[in-house]
Amino acid sequence: MHNDQEPKATVERTLIEAIASKQMVAGVYNGSAILLAPHQLFARHGDLFVLALNTERTPREDSERRLGQFKLAGLSEVALTQETFEPLESFDPGPVRLGDEQLFSI
Repeated sequence: MHNDQEPKATVERTLIEAIASKQMVAGVYNGSAILLAPHQLFARHGDLFVLALNTERTPREDSERRLGQFKLAGLSEVALTQETFEPLESFDPGPVRLGDEQLFSI
């Protein structure tokens, strides 16, 4: 059986490298192209997530830019870009929710 999805470990390693070097990551999330500024990798109920700013999404005028949660199972074609980013000032490096396990953070 052929599986087009990248191994979870490869995506995880790429995201850890991106967080450590503050590099943007390009990829596909649930079928849509995205460009992420990853801030944290964490586990919730056995699933891996990345907390990241989706730079492809334009925030409403009355709201500040904020981080979204992206399940690694929905991410594919993940690759580091040459573009770097500055972490959001509002970023809290603690667990997103009670019970989450932080794995790697800026």
